Amino acid sequence: MDDDRVLIALSALAQATRMQTFRLLVSREPDGVAAGELERLIGVPQNTMSTHLAVLSHAGLVKGARHSRTIIYRAELSQFTQLMSFLLKDCCGGKPDVCAPLIADLSSCCPVKSVSHD
Repeated sequence: MDDDRVLIALSALAQATRMQTFRLLVSREPDGVAAGELERLIGVPQNTMSTHLAVLSHAGLVKGARHSRTIIYRAELSQFTQLMSFLLKDCCGGKPDVCAPLIADLSSCCPVKSVSHD
């Protein structure tokens, strides 16, 4: 990911409705959310949501797929992962203890579930 793509993604998320929309889509993975449902849940008119989704889509953070007459939107988690990796890549500057609190915080928000092999 290059600086320009990072700036586009960050600017897309630097607006309250778009941030709320993205967070909602992340919470609904992997199913996604229909466009009309997004409008209702976020509380914005269709044309406003359409504009916000276009900005998020241009940034590569969301993707819509048509299912019959409905468009289902999903968060592009791989793009978001690339964005976060880009931001954190040189976080430590060779000193892992600098990033340890951040990594611990990230780990606690999304614990990996162990799989039982019984």
